[in-house]
Amino acid sequence: MPSWPFSPETAFAPMEGITHPGIRALYLDGGGLGLVCTEFVRVSRAPLAVETVRREVVRDPRAPLSVQVMGNEAEKMAEAARIVCDAGADVVDVNMGCPMPRVVRKGVGAAMLKDPDLACRVVGAMRRATPKLLSVKIRAGFDDADGVVSLAKRLEAEGIDFLTVHPRRRCDFYEGVADFRIVKALAAELSIPVVGNGDLWTAADALRLRRETGCAAVMIGRPALRNPWIFQQIEALEAERAPVHPSGDDVLDWFERLRGLTERSFAERRSGALGPLKELTRYLLRADPRRAEYEKEALRSESVDALFAVLERELRGRPADTLDLDAWGTLGLETSASAASALDAA
Repeated sequence: MPSWPFSPETAFAPMEGITHPGIRALYLDGGGLGLVCTEFVRVSRAPLAVETVRREVVRDPRAPLSVQVMGNEAEKMAEAARIVCDAGADVVDVNMGCPMPRVVRKGVGAAMLKDPDLACRVVGAMRRATPKLLSVKIRAGFDDADGVVSLAKRLEAEGIDFLTVHPRRRCDFYEGVADFRIVKALAAELSIPVVGNGDLWTAADALRLRRETGCAAVMIGRPALRNPWIFQQIEALEAERAPVHPSGDDVLDWFERLRGLTERSFAERRSGALGPLKELTRYLLRADPRRAEYEKEALRSESVDALFAVLERELRGRPADTLDLDAWGTLGLETSASAASALDAA
C-alpha cells in the first residue's frame, strides 16, 4: 500500500463556508490531524484575486495545508496552482466532487467527471505548473460509477500525487450509503495513495475503512462537525489508548470556543455570527438523542446569547454516556454501520 505523505493519516475535509483559517486552527488544537484543507477557491475567467488567496492560504505550523481550487479551464487552473503554491500551499487539490447544482451548471466540480478528457487536460496543465503535491478529490461518478477506476488511472498518469474519493455518485448528493467497495477497488488499482472520504461518523469506522480497503488515509468533513473530537479519537485508537468520550459540559466548552472564533471571524459581516453558529449547532446536536425536544427552539434563537442559553439548559451536566460522541457510536444515532455494511458486502 503506497504511503500518504503526512502523519497522522487523517485530513479535515474542505467545506465551503466552514474550513476557514480559524476553524482549521481550532481543530488543530485537538491534535490527531495530518492535513487541513481550505474552502475551495473558484477559478473563473477573471484573474484569481490575490486577496482571495491571502485570505485562504493561512498556514499553521502544526499541519500542512491543502488549497482546493475549482475550475475547468486548463490555463487558468495552471496559473491558479502557481499562485496558491507561491502563497504557501503544501498541496494543490482539484475539486471534481462538489455536487451542488449551481456548481455543476457551470461545468465544474462533479460535472468534470462527465468529461474525462477535460479533467485530464486540466490536471496535466496543473502538474506542469507546480512542483508541489497535486491531488484530486472526486466522487464515484456523475450518474454511475462504471468509469471511476478508468478516470482515476488517467489522473494518476497525469501525475497526481494522491487521490481522494467520496464514494457516492453526484446524483446521490449525500443520500443513501457511501459505497466503500469503490475505495477498496481504487486502492487496489492505483499505485498512488487513495484517501477514503464519506460516512465516517465514528473513529472506529475510519480505522476499519483503512484496514479493510487498503486506503492510505481518511478525510473527514461533516462527521467532524458533529463530533469535533473524532481526530483525537482516531489517534487514540491507533495508539491503543482510551479515547476521549465528551460530556455535555465538554460540548458547551467547545461551543464557547467556537462562539468566540466565529464572532471574531464574522465581525465585519452584516449577518454576523448567528447564522454560521446555527449551522454548526445543527451538526453538534446530531449527537444528542434528546435533540428533538429543543433543537427547533435553539435554531430559532434571535441572538447568540439566546442560542447558548438553550444549549446551556439542555447540555450542562449531561453525562458522557447520554451523548453519541464516543469512538464507536454506541448509541447508533448515525448510519455508522454504512461503512461496515458496504465492506461486508464486498
